[in-house]
Amino acid sequence: MHFVAEKRLRGKLGKQAILEDWISTITPLTAGESTYEVTFDWDEEIGLPGAFLIQNLHPSKFYLMTLTLENVPDHGQVHFVCNSWVYPSKHYTKDRIFFANKAYLPGETPALLRPYREDELVIMRGNGTGMLEEWDRVYDYALYNDLADPDDEEKVRPIIGGSSEYPYPRRGRTGRPSTESDPNIESRLSLIESKNIYVPRDEQFGHLKRSDFLAYELEVVLKFLLPEFKALYDATLDEFDSFEDVMKLYTGGFKLPEGDSLDNILNIIPSPGPVPKILKTFWARDIMDNPSAWSTDSEFAREMLAGVNPVSIQLLKFPPTSKLDPLVYGNQHSSIRSHHIEEHLDGSNVEEVVKANRLFILDYHDSLMPYVKRINATSSKTYATRTLLLLQEDGTLKPIAIELSLPHPNDDKLGAISKLCTPAKLGVEAEIWKLAKTYVAVNDSGVHQLISHC
Repeated sequence: MHFVAEKRLRGKLGKQAILEDWISTITPLTAGESTYEVTFDWDEEIGLPGAFLIQNLHPSKFYLMTLTLENVPDHGQVHFVCNSWVYPSKHYTKDRIFFANKAYLPGETPALLRPYREDELVIMRGNGTGMLEEWDRVYDYALYNDLADPDDEEKVRPIIGGSSEYPYPRRGRTGRPSTESDPNIESRLSLIESKNIYVPRDEQFGHLKRSDFLAYELEVVLKFLLPEFKALYDATLDEFDSFEDVMKLYTGGFKLPEGDSLDNILNIIPSPGPVPKILKTFWARDIMDNPSAWSTDSEFAREMLAGVNPVSIQLLKFPPTSKLDPLVYGNQHSSIRSHHIEEHLDGSNVEEVVKANRLFILDYHDSLMPYVKRINATSSKTYATRTLLLLQEDGTLKPIAIELSLPHPNDDKLGAISKLCTPAKLGVEAEIWKLAKTYVAVNDSGVHQLISHC
């Protein structure tokens, strides 16, 4: 271990120091933690240590949490927060470096530390070539060119990102070899091997979080790896046949079938422990004590605000409009008018709630409309949606209208075909309102995963 002087331009390194015996009198905070002493010779020419270099000469990696220097002359304690995996030195072209726990703007970084930081950035950017291994510390990006299998006609997919129209999203670069039939498509890993997809080691989930993912492995394998499981379990495994099927997720899970077929499946599934006979029981919020509470307007709006994509909720200047090119998509402006919603405005009119900044919208119309026709050509179905929300006196949101839109069946240039749904408590209208909220919730999650999250 060497200490880097902050007062000498890359000039003075302290003498090498060795990790000494573990301080056994200090109780580890968690299982597996150890504390070691480091004693180094002080040299006044070094000044205040701004960083330290470390070599791991052991054949195994270790996780370095912190380094604290005690009794540094004229400075007292100097603390380094590391929180990083250090692999054997044979995997590195340069020694690992950790900087003192002090942040600098780029232009204010001390000139003496700047070369070390620049070297560190070069390592972390990588050179854009080669397959990345678990010990690499490269934070590089690539196009989504690993979604397809060009050797299987049913699995042909376009490369996502990189075009002038759609330059994003990006994914972490892994450097896996190209497929044999298309050099522009990166080869994929099997489902079992997918846990080995390169992610910088410091960004991987810890063992506690990883255990959560292991709990899902049986479910994933049964659903995707072994299609014959459908015959044992459910003829429509990819679908919920009723709301009761949804509720079973929270009230005990699904009981797996008995017999030799299931045993054969379980024998080839790697498992960290005993395989349960109940597939998965999802965590149920307190609100699930009331089986119908999830479908209420108040819970719908609460989940929207407390959910995955609340930043998409915007103040509305009534009526809603579209930014889609009318030469391509025709008239995509909203069909919602004042008379459609005024009975749901708690005695106010549209002009009053707009002026008071109480009318909001969750608008996924423009994001989804260009893709709705292609989505609906598959077994999945959706609408482009606009959801109007009223800010109530108690600070909560209340849904007051949902517009469901489809492209014109004859030509996209003819504009949208829209249906307006408003709150209802009884009859067919109530079921349609519930279904409209379901489409909004699906869109909320989908836009988050495919747009906001990327």
